[in-house]
Amino acid sequence: MGDIDYNERIPNNVDLSSDRRLQRALERWQPAYLDWWQQMGPEGWQAKDVYLRTAVRVDRGGWAHFDYVRMPEYRWGIFLTDNDPDRKIGFGDHEGELVWQEVPGEYRNMLRRIIVTQGDTEPASVEQQRILGATAPSLYDLRNLFQVNVEEGRHLWAMVYLLHGYFGRDGREEAEELLARRSGDEDKPRILDAFNQPCTDWLTFFCFTTFTDRDGKYQLGALAESAFDPLSRTCQFMLTEEAHHLFVGQTGIERVLRRAVQLAALDPNGDVRDMGGIDLQTVQRFVNFWFSYSLDLFGSEVSSNAADFFAAGLKGRWKEDKYEEHSALERSMNIPHLEGDTLVDKAVPLRIAMNEVLRNEYVEDCQKVVDKWNKALRDEGEATFEITLPSTRFHRRQGLYADASFAPDGSPISASDFEAHRSEWLPSDEDRAYVRSLMTPVYEPGQMASWIAAPRKGINGQPLDYEYVRI
Repeated sequence: MGDIDYNERIPNNVDLSSDRRLQRALERWQPAYLDWWQQMGPEGWQAKDVYLRTAVRVDRGGWAHFDYVRMPEYRWGIFLTDNDPDRKIGFGDHEGELVWQEVPGEYRNMLRRIIVTQGDTEPASVEQQRILGATAPSLYDLRNLFQVNVEEGRHLWAMVYLLHGYFGRDGREEAEELLARRSGDEDKPRILDAFNQPCTDWLTFFCFTTFTDRDGKYQLGALAESAFDPLSRTCQFMLTEEAHHLFVGQTGIERVLRRAVQLAALDPNGDVRDMGGIDLQTVQRFVNFWFSYSLDLFGSEVSSNAADFFAAGLKGRWKEDKYEEHSALERSMNIPHLEGDTLVDKAVPLRIAMNEVLRNEYVEDCQKVVDKWNKALRDEGEATFEITLPSTRFHRRQGLYADASFAPDGSPISASDFEAHRSEWLPSDEDRAYVRSLMTPVYEPGQMASWIAAPRKGINGQPLDYEYVRI
């Protein structure tokens, strides 16, 4: 079930060869994609053999094949989970109807906007991370970076397939624009601000894959509930790939934390920086930055767009089946609003609070990750320091709290107080410069940079000293 045809120029399991018009359109887009990859993909590594996994089936059991591949030759394609002809819409105003195989005219613009916004994040990640290979802390990490990159590239293909296949000329033009925008470009930036932030060091990369890719998990999960069946089926498969990105981030930060404790024990004064490591307080500031930036990706706490997406059946809640009631009508959610200097809970109709519902699921998941980090700290003998998540009101640029200042515990403060404490709570220029100063490459198999602990095991049963990238 779900086998992928790799004999096609564009690997797929959607019988692309039976739709010659769509096949020709995607084959015209393909050279532009490869040009973009050569220009904006991992800098300096395009000719190297990398031990990568490639999908061979779309079911959860054993879909990945591992082998050496040069990244420009990676078999990107279009993979959807198997069709369920009896699947019904699970929420909103169309609950109980059969899902759609075509785009209803009244929802065309909304759905295209959703797909374009999701699609824009995928190449943006690759662009943000393109120079990291020059400072990889190990071949293990270098390979994981490239696995993330090629899968983000494939996720772009997933969205472009939908644009080409279901949105006509408008979709083709949007697909071209996905290759025209650039992360951080002043004139043509990526759509969402987090995807325009620089990623010039590996601590940032690990925070990004922990927090920003975890936003992607929840966005894809909400879209996997969609009444538009092709979108749902492609997002279900994308979630299987996204899990690796979260693993890279979560275990990367854990290894940084473990190494910090180990280095502190070696220094008479417990000074991690004197030993060439990243101290726990600096990690906390990076966590604060990327967690808060990623919270903005869910949108405003009160959103008519979110209500419209839910009502139309385009975007549901995370694991919609776990809810007893799927219309979300005549229900409300309490959301704190700032009135003067005081936070006041206000009941908000549930449909217009759907962004907050999804954000709360995300925060709960992030807390589980932090709990694991803190267990790792205790296992290493650190008994007093814990990583914490700041309040969802801290350092926000979108939504109800964007125009006010809050401490990490969520209490309202003045803008001047925030600025006075900024370097305690968020990475300073000095912090970023120090972290960058540690970024020297380690390319010997099995060796690690001094600021990060070794992983617990290798990839796909291979030993840690395996040549994951052939230098």
